[in-house]
Amino acid sequence: MRVLLTNDDGISAPGIQALHAALCGLGEIVTVAPATAQSAMSHKINFHTPMLTRDVQVNETMRGIAVDGSPADCVKIALRAIWPERYGAGTRPDVVISGMNAGANVGINVIYSGTVAAAVESAFLGVPAIAVSLHLGDVQQIRFRRAAELARVAIDRVLQHAIDAHSVININVPRTESDDAPVPPIRIVAMNTAAGADGFERRVGPAGQVYYWPSGNGMDFVHTREGSDVEALYARCITITPLSYDITDHERLAIWHGRFAP
Repeated sequence: MRVLLTNDDGISAPGIQALHAALCGLGEIVTVAPATAQSAMSHKINFHTPMLTRDVQVNETMRGIAVDGSPADCVKIALRAIWPERYGAGTRPDVVISGMNAGANVGINVIYSGTVAAAVESAFLGVPAIAVSLHLGDVQQIRFRRAAELARVAIDRVLQHAIDAHSVININVPRTESDDAPVPPIRIVAMNTAAGADGFERRVGPAGQVYYWPSGNGMDFVHTREGSDVEALYARCITITPLSYDITDHERLAIWHGRFAP
């Protein structure tokens, strides 16, 4: 198996290093990731400027290609240029894995996430993808290594099944408080669709200019639906949510057809 590994926290981030190590034995891992942190970039892509790339030795066991672009850019470049240059025209990875993000991507945060956007870009282009994120919560120490090991358990479970070429699977790992934390329950859940409850703190600068500072932790929502990814993650479960990039409101198509019927 050949795996393309990417993220949105940057190629040197501890999350992608931990996930790279945890994926050892799965197959050949090719890492193409942003040169710098690109969190909350959503599906931003670059149309107007060249994107520099460079080979980097991230640690003793991890090499990769750093791209001056967004997470979605990294996947586009990897699948349309780097991969065929390395393996031959028409070749593709078997799966793209994006993460491990430092911070959960559940609820409407999925919309803002560069981690998820990289996975979605892969699915656009016909390669199944898995996004992996870690809920940081209020732990004193972020245990990336153990979280990545737990993510690998979920990834292996997902890869036991045939995955459609245009599939996106979103995995979130609950906060991990010890290096030997047991494997949490795995729950298949829907995305919580309530708006975030974060706000903005009004401040005044030294020269009298008004500015607004974002407040909140990104995990507060107007409400949490029973059986949703947010509820399950707070219950300390690993969450798995299949996502679709078709955002057509199919339930209302017939209504609008009727409204515009001659």
